[in-house]
Amino acid sequence: MSKYKDKETGTIVSWNAKWVSWAHTFVAYTAFLSALSVGIYLHYHKIVQNEFYGYPDEWFPSVSSTIGDRYPERSFFMLFIALTSGPRFALVALWYLLTAKPGSALPKFVAGVGIFRTLTCGGWTYVTSTDDHDWHDIFMISYLVATIPWTVGCIALSPPNAKAIKYRKYFASAFFGMIPFMIYFFIQHKIHRVAGAYTTYAFFEWSLILFDVAFDAVTALDFDTFEIVVRDVKGVSKGVNVSSEPTAVVEKEKEKITAGIFDAKFSWPELFDTAAEVYHGFVFWSMLTSLGIVIWYFPLWHMGISGYEAFVMSTIAPLLLGIKPLRSFIIQNLRLCHFLSLAGLLAWQVRDPAYRLSTVGFGVAMSCLSWTATLYSESVHEARLESRILAWIVGLVMSSAVKFAWKTNNPIWPIMNGANGGYNGTGLILAVLAMMRFTRKAPLNTGAAADDKQNGSSLLAALGVGGLFFGLHSLLSDTSTMILWVWEGYPVRGPLSGPHGWFTIAAMTAGLLTGIRHPRFVSTWSVYGVGCIGAAILTLYHNWFGYLGALTIAFYLTAVAPPILTAASKRSPAITFGLGFFIYNLMVLFHVWVVAYAFVPGGPFVREHTDWIMVTMVLLIGAGVFNLTWVNSSRHKTREHPTRSRHRKYHTLGLGLVNIFFIAAAFRRFPSNDHKPYHEDSRIITAGIWTIHFSLDNDMYSSEYRMRDLIKELEIDVIGLLESDLQRIIMGNRDTTQFLAEDLGMYVDYGPGPNKHTWGAALLSKFPIVNSTHHLLPSPVGELAPAIHATLDAYGELVDVFVFHSGQEEDPEDRRLQSEYLSKLMGSSPRPSILLSYLVTKPLQGNYNTYVSETSGMHDVDPSDWDRWCEYILYKHLQRVGYARVSRSTITDTELQVAKFVVPKSNAEKAQVADMDGNSEARNRRVREHEVPQGWRFPSLLRGEGVRGHRYHVFDEPWYYKPSWADE
Repeated sequence: MSKYKDKETGTIVSWNAKWVSWAHTFVAYTAFLSALSVGIYLHYHKIVQNEFYGYPDEWFPSVSSTIGDRYPERSFFMLFIALTSGPRFALVALWYLLTAKPGSALPKFVAGVGIFRTLTCGGWTYVTSTDDHDWHDIFMISYLVATIPWTVGCIALSPPNAKAIKYRKYFASAFFGMIPFMIYFFIQHKIHRVAGAYTTYAFFEWSLILFDVAFDAVTALDFDTFEIVVRDVKGVSKGVNVSSEPTAVVEKEKEKITAGIFDAKFSWPELFDTAAEVYHGFVFWSMLTSLGIVIWYFPLWHMGISGYEAFVMSTIAPLLLGIKPLRSFIIQNLRLCHFLSLAGLLAWQVRDPAYRLSTVGFGVAMSCLSWTATLYSESVHEARLESRILAWIVGLVMSSAVKFAWKTNNPIWPIMNGANGGYNGTGLILAVLAMMRFTRKAPLNTGAAADDKQNGSSLLAALGVGGLFFGLHSLLSDTSTMILWVWEGYPVRGPLSGPHGWFTIAAMTAGLLTGIRHPRFVSTWSVYGVGCIGAAILTLYHNWFGYLGALTIAFYLTAVAPPILTAASKRSPAITFGLGFFIYNLMVLFHVWVVAYAFVPGGPFVREHTDWIMVTMVLLIGAGVFNLTWVNSSRHKTREHPTRSRHRKYHTLGLGLVNIFFIAAAFRRFPSNDHKPYHEDSRIITAGIWTIHFSLDNDMYSSEYRMRDLIKELEIDVIGLLESDLQRIIMGNRDTTQFLAEDLGMYVDYGPGPNKHTWGAALLSKFPIVNSTHHLLPSPVGELAPAIHATLDAYGELVDVFVFHSGQEEDPEDRRLQSEYLSKLMGSSPRPSILLSYLVTKPLQGNYNTYVSETSGMHDVDPSDWDRWCEYILYKHLQRVGYARVSRSTITDTELQVAKFVVPKSNAEKAQVADMDGNSEARNRRVREHEVPQGWRFPSLLRGEGVRGHRYHVFDEPWYYKPSWADE
């Protein structure tokens, strides 16, 4: 009952609203703890059991196993969760009544999120993963994502109650602080199968429950001023401060926690302006990052310089702004120029590769020209200029997040379409709408910038722009790029692209916000030095320490971007951006030359010198910093304009939404399969080798979906992919292995990273990869030859797999040295082994006899197959039972070779396989398909004409092998 004695006449009953909070807290905790108690009492060993381990390795149950399908735990949980819903809805309603202010939209938004969270909680409670796994995950992810705006919104709306704000800050920090640790131990359990990891994960999972409910329990401190009649007895909803702390101090604390995002008055037009600007920035980066891919198609098929590489210079279109009449015309017609730039998005409809490249090149040229002219025209208005620059960089962050969600492809690239995951039509419609909104304001400056006589140098600004854009594009246009720079194989000792990619986005976000709020600070030489150290660590080190350098350079590049671009916008645009993009282009070519040195003029001079690229990049940015220090020395600090403060908050909100989108995508990409091989009962390993031509098909479209379908249809357990390193500007900074591994349920070793200067070698496996090492084989003249030596746990036996791409036909000495190196490497393993390779030799001749030799101990998959030159499969200490060659269709320029092996189990089987090592006749005894067990056979759908252009070719059917003793 109420403690107040002055109730109005006629009031029958009243009680303090804080009891709603306490009721919610009590019933919610009871729901979980009653299920936990009953579960431990009745089914302890069952609920601590998971798919890999049980008691005593795992000894504490997870939340999901506790409240899941077992009776009566599930019933206890559902009963009390149902009882929780009443206080829960009341809590949300009371919070809205407490915080609602005239003209304020935030309380309505937070209340809507609160209701949405309550409904999604019911979703994952009453739709278990057993009932419907996908919908259970959708409800759970939606609940977790909605927790972010609910938490931040509640803190922003908190009444001036210092105690409540303090507890909210503590519980929110604890909640979100648990998530990285929970994800880490889930990966240790799910991917690395570490005993006991799921128990540790369970403790973090239970902590989330405790902190989540505790955060809402803090409302009891605020509801203490409400009586349910309902009447505001202390006037908190009118803004009265009932705390001992001054209102200004409390409000400052709230602003610090929420970064001031919610201080500005909400405006729908400004929100739409920001959305349009950011999406238009996203379109710019989408077109720029696609240009390299469509250029790369041509030298790839010409095996050398084709002439189409000249389109890389599309970006220097801002040089046209040096012609004053033309500059005036462009600025007066910015809407037309921005509209024409969208031709780059329409290119996916152009079927002819050369015309498609021309369309993309035109779009990129117009986009660079239009954006430069826009920044120049806005340069006389600090707030509008900053808003455009923010949108440009937030567009890059959005591009990286979208690529993560699409597993390193961009759905509006011209190499995408409806068949391979593209959303080109939708993207184009949104781009047109965003462009119309983006260009609705008239340009402010059509002639010389008012600030043209400021201190500084256009040349230094151009150098800074060139280095900055190269750094942003080469390192930050995909979140997995720098992670693969520091990748060294198994066991995992560093970050992974899926669970840890958000750290890169977080560093970019923090850097951009710092650069906007403290431009003078990030323009200092001391901060520049920190960025240089980060670049050096990324270049020289691997694993987590190397990734620390990656996060440092990510933070620095986005932090220094606003001041560099601001200074460049106030100088001659033809020099700062025209010349700047030219320097950027030279860096892009340098970036390609270090790996393509065998095919380009002057290539040997820069061979394998990524370190030179990084040094050049930071020196160019250093020139931009020198220009900034020059400019800042003569400029006095001015008061911040209110308009600038408003647009900053909208862009900060946009950054927050991009981060939430990324986190939601990361949850959807969590591994949900257990990587089982196709034929466990037969102990079969189906192994393949495929040169995938950088995941571009013959028609210049991304080929991952088509590759996945064929690999799945052939039931391949282990596959080596060659020409698989796509983490360069010219290839779109992509990673095909992420898509294939996640879609097919396979472990993946990317192989030597993009900073190792190879064309790539990757391994995907249904079997756990126990250990893997990367090798760069001797290549004194030609291209580097990458190799992976991996040890797999196949049916309880350790099996070694080697993936290898040798040098070119034109470099015989390279190939001889490589054959000797690899032969010794294979010979060093006493275990059963498989080589999946690209050897460039004829069967039974030359280097073939080094690979297949007593030194290596390896056997050819079929010595009688004379029609080979590139791809070979070798093996030892395994029973080879099948071999097939499958046509490529239009996916790539090379066939897919596949072989089947039986892993011997008993000592007797191992002895029989060992006996065959010296008996080629028994080893190579060929039989008909009906003579082998069903589990040994290749799929029949590829016989005859096959499917989608794929069929068994060369000998038109699979070959099968069976020694005579196997008939007994």
